[in-house]
Amino acid sequence: MNIGRLLGDLTTINDRILEIIVCDDQSSDRTVELVEESAAHDSRIRLIRGDRLPDGWSGKNHTCHCLAKEATGDYLLFLDADVRVEEGVIDRSLQYMQRHRCDLMSIFPTQEMCTLGEKITVPNMQIILLTLLPLPLVRLLAFPSLSAANGQFMLFQRDTYRELEPHRQFRKSRAEDIEIARYLKQLRRRVSCLTGVNGIRCRMYHSLSEAVEGFSKNVTYFFGNSSEAAILYWLVTTLGFIVFLIAGRWEWLLFWIAATLLSRTAATLTAGMKTSDNLLFFLPQQLMLGAFILRSLINRRKKTFIWKGRNI
Repeated sequence: MNIGRLLGDLTTINDRILEIIVCDDQSSDRTVELVEESAAHDSRIRLIRGDRLPDGWSGKNHTCHCLAKEATGDYLLFLDADVRVEEGVIDRSLQYMQRHRCDLMSIFPTQEMCTLGEKITVPNMQIILLTLLPLPLVRLLAFPSLSAANGQFMLFQRDTYRELEPHRQFRKSRAEDIEIARYLKQLRRRVSCLTGVNGIRCRMYHSLSEAVEGFSKNVTYFFGNSSEAAILYWLVTTLGFIVFLIAGRWEWLLFWIAATLLSRTAATLTAGMKTSDNLLFFLPQQLMLGAFILRSLINRRKKTFIWKGRNI
């Protein structure tokens, strides 16, 4: 179980962790049992039970809102259960926030990919993000359009969170992390987003079908929630070479190939992924990105989005 492994990480590292609060969102697995077992050995662990989901909320956003109301620390760190953290990650993140006076700091963990299905799907999100938005610009420039965050690791100043209640603001959003980052920047708050950080990793999905379901719920948010922009990006990055072939513009074709390879390599290295895999699987990754976008359009039309077995 993911929650057991994460609690094992948090209770064995020496980072400054005041409390560890887990919300049981009416789970049907062994979450409660595992948390109670861990709590018996570490008094910092506390289990709270999620209420019935109110109308107009998504489950994750309501859970985060409930957790924030229970927390007492000066900083609030939201972690997904499938994240793994090593010694020093949390302390270094706190030091980073204090040094740069951030209201929100978010990290894209290094993604663990074991199956072929994961390797042709999971890298897409970070490749899109890092080719369209150099992450240092999230902190350095105030434009809300230059915003990024990842709900797997979001660290807030408590006062900022209590004042703005961001999960309440975006209670029904399927991509609350991105919307919260954009919202904070609109209010002139400091936001930072990092990737390639040593000591934090995550295995998001374990199969092709899980990945398609998961990414199709929010792929368009990487393009300002514009389906048209998502389709245009896919066409340019997948089929752009055809235009130059037809026109016989070999110099532009070579430029397209070089730009594609260099941008993909740079994004891969920045995110701590395996370069050879992302070059070898370029075509299937692009085809899967097209599948995410198509599935997203179908789901939006039907007003049905499935994530980890739940209709959100």
